[in-house]
Amino acid sequence: MKKPTRRGRGTAKPPISCDGEAKVAKQPAGGCAPAQPTDLERRELYINRELSLLEFQQRVLEEALDERNPLLERVKFLAIVGSNLDEFFMVRVTGLKQQIAAGVFEPSPDGLTPAEQLAAVRKSAAKLMTDAYACFRERLLPALHANGVHVLGWKELTGRQQQTVKRYFDEVVFPVLTPLAFDPGRPFPHISNLSLNLAVLLRDANGETRFARVKVPDTLPRLVPIKRSSGGIRKDGTVPHDHFFVWLEEVIAANLEVLFPGMTTVGAHPFRVTRNADVEIQELEAADLLETIEESLRRRKFGTVVRLATNREMPVEMREILLENLEVDRKDLYAVDGPLGLSAIMQLAAIPLPHLKERIHVPALPAEFEDGDIFAAIRRRDLLLHHPFESFKPVLDFLATASRDRDVLAMKMTLYRVGRNSPVVQSLLDANENHKQVAVLVELKARFDEESNIEWARALEADGVHVVYGLVGLKTHSKVALVVRREGESIRRYVHLATGNYNPTTAQLYTDIGMFTCDEAIGADVTDLFNYLTGYSARTTYRKLLVAPINLRTRLEELIRREIEHQRAGRGGHLIFKVNALVDKQLIRLLYEASQAGVRIDLLVRGICCLRPGVPGVSETITVTSIAGRFLEHSRILYFANGGEEEVFVGSADLMPRNIDRRVEVLFPVANPKLVRHLRDDVLGTYLADNVRARCLQPDGTYVRLKPRPDTKAVDSQLALMRELALTHPEA
Repeated sequence: MKKPTRRGRGTAKPPISCDGEAKVAKQPAGGCAPAQPTDLERRELYINRELSLLEFQQRVLEEALDERNPLLERVKFLAIVGSNLDEFFMVRVTGLKQQIAAGVFEPSPDGLTPAEQLAAVRKSAAKLMTDAYACFRERLLPALHANGVHVLGWKELTGRQQQTVKRYFDEVVFPVLTPLAFDPGRPFPHISNLSLNLAVLLRDANGETRFARVKVPDTLPRLVPIKRSSGGIRKDGTVPHDHFFVWLEEVIAANLEVLFPGMTTVGAHPFRVTRNADVEIQELEAADLLETIEESLRRRKFGTVVRLATNREMPVEMREILLENLEVDRKDLYAVDGPLGLSAIMQLAAIPLPHLKERIHVPALPAEFEDGDIFAAIRRRDLLLHHPFESFKPVLDFLATASRDRDVLAMKMTLYRVGRNSPVVQSLLDANENHKQVAVLVELKARFDEESNIEWARALEADGVHVVYGLVGLKTHSKVALVVRREGESIRRYVHLATGNYNPTTAQLYTDIGMFTCDEAIGADVTDLFNYLTGYSARTTYRKLLVAPINLRTRLEELIRREIEHQRAGRGGHLIFKVNALVDKQLIRLLYEASQAGVRIDLLVRGICCLRPGVPGVSETITVTSIAGRFLEHSRILYFANGGEEEVFVGSADLMPRNIDRRVEVLFPVANPKLVRHLRDDVLGTYLADNVRARCLQPDGTYVRLKPRPDTKAVDSQLALMRELALTHPEA
């Protein structure tokens, strides 16, 4: 069998402009641009962060609308839009409201005050929600129905189906329900965050109107499956089966007489609230951070309401009751035409219909990891893994092997999001039982993973592992694992650094890059990093790593300015940055300066981008591309041409103030020339050549989806990377 190899592709591919043609940076003769007097502080040069984030959700919605995607994948994309919007309101809208309440008038870089941003966000979010529901009603539901997946309302069920569902209601749903009345003797009930509820108007025997609330239990499937029926015989002789579902809230609404005997139901309408989930943690006053986080999670359920969603049919008087008692600003009421909480349709993506899904991708296992001795493989050379195109198994094997190896003396890790039933945590527990020195930083402040991380922290502590919860005022977002091993008379440090979390599930869904190395300088840097995280190290310099908030900002600025100097000296300047977000005003301004000097700058920014490319005299040599596809683009890669002495850094940090100034982040250098070429050509070059999934940011802040010209080859970057590794790894 042919051994897998890395295949270079020669020089880096040029960026593609929005008309599909190769774009060449505009440079004056000699490669040195004249000095520009342009004011780089003016508001017109910056895109609003919140609106840019909503623009990203629009690009995700486009994937749900794209009929080239398998149907259930489109359903999944729409569910992601719903989930992302929930988080947007819980965090970003909350932040704007808190600024307004605190009397903050300071504008964002684009010149909008918090109040102006909130008004713009409400308008943009309302349009996005309208478009999302139209996608569900007009595009996905008919397509699902045509493919034997029927999502029905109660009135659309046949008599037999209603009888079947009624039995399910009586046996399963009814015992879980708790109707809550609202009258002078019983206060308006608490409505928990993201809960789905029915507002019910009733009439008693005296003709008086009563109001009650029924919570739709989130412990039961939102879409109630109904027994499948045969759809006849296909031409190939097989018998297809249709899948029928009915919304749980409609089942409850149709059977309210059981909950309110002796009352007449006047009307029942669903509503859903989104609350402030960005609860501040008063770390400086906290004696025990773990207990403080637990308390913040309890408070999250009672945060102020930032969005009230209802169906369009809800009567005005019922809406008024909700607005008054939930203390909701009327501008935060969103009436939609469809099921509340689109994230619930993710349930449909689990239906076993392979022909409506993407083909299963089996990650490749590079040859370096086939012989079983992972320490020997790392000693031979630095090793890169690109997930999910390449397997995450070597990372798990590295940790599991270290936990059992007699010569391993210590293991240290940072854990940000590890998920449930984590094999990573199990390896750490095994290492502790095998008498290794184990130290783990568990980031309790990983938003929406706090509960899971608290459980892991307690489990590790109970087993005797040294657990720390991070630094006061900083969130630890770096992805680092250190193994200290005795080899003969010396000690060797093996390190794994990555852009993504130590989570086997997300490693199949997100594109991330990790590197194994036993480089002495990096090993020493990682040791210093853990001393900083677990002790009282005041180190301000690192040998090779860029560490936030210590030296990351200053080093990035130095590297960009170095590229400017190369350009001015006639050696040509070129930057390629692949990140999830570009928000930091200082770095954006510096990139503008680099563009004014003639440096060619290709930015691959998945989500938020506050920089405006293509502005005359400011950013004419800058392109910004966003790729939305099957996998969530999550890797961060920074390429510097450096006058021919190319440098590449990979790591956990996005180009945002919070990452650079308020988090512990790590960018690590990739030194091996072959790996540098691989990242430049095979990875960045492929992304820059994408003309199928890529969108090009325009100076006005809008995105244009690229299309291959008649004379050019279609390039879907993620598909190309999967195929590339399938060719070089036959066993996959």
